[in-house]
Amino acid sequence: MEVKVLKNKEELGKAAAEKAAEILKERIAKNGKARLVLSTGASQFETLKELVASNVDWSKVEMFHLDEYIDLPADHPASFRNYLKSRFVERVNIEKVHYVDGQGDIQNNIKLLSEEIKKEPIDIGLIGIGENAHIAFNDPPADFDTEEPYIIVNLDEQCRQQQVNEGWFPSIEDVPKKAITMSVHQILQCDVIISSVPGSRKANAIKSTIDYEETERIPATKLKGHSDWTLFLDSGSSSLLDM
Repeated sequence: MEVKVLKNKEELGKAAAEKAAEILKERIAKNGKARLVLSTGASQFETLKELVASNVDWSKVEMFHLDEYIDLPADHPASFRNYLKSRFVERVNIEKVHYVDGQGDIQNNIKLLSEEIKKEPIDIGLIGIGENAHIAFNDPPADFDTEEPYIIVNLDEQCRQQQVNEGWFPSIEDVPKKAITMSVHQILQCDVIISSVPGSRKANAIKSTIDYEETERIPATKLKGHSDWTLFLDSGSSSLLDM
């Protein structure tokens, strides 16, 4: 685990994107391609903006999506498919994109997506951390045991309230209660993990992640056991750490 503290979210995003771009270019140079997992949410705005502007050959990158609400239309403003399409896919020359689809035949959607992600190793995952210390939509207590790549989960109240606080939904009643998420096990299969976590609202989650041993009650603690995890913080998210 490596922790990097930047002055603000803009510097955080630039630093995280530079590291991600470096890894992607190294893998493309070595293997002729790279496989990438992207997370969404307000915390990823600056990192994605900088990543899009980097000189990665996106035509050689295959992207996988972390999570999505069940029964939320793809054109809804809070849809993560919509988020990634507008903030990333439409801005780079990338053709191999695998979205999480929470509509239609959900079990078949999960089956097909799981088959795709298991075909080859994932080079890098950009994995955010929620206010309740979730990774993807693995809310506490997270399932650390399943080895299924994608699973259906119930979203807890704190997670759903975060979506309201960030402006994605007008009220908690409007936030879906179920989602499809990449499992904790599958996240840990990423060869390199980078977490961009700005803002004082994440300070408690970061302190708990750093201070506690691995526990399903604090899902992000599982990342500490990964062999190549870099955590990017700013002055707000790092404010409760003894550093």
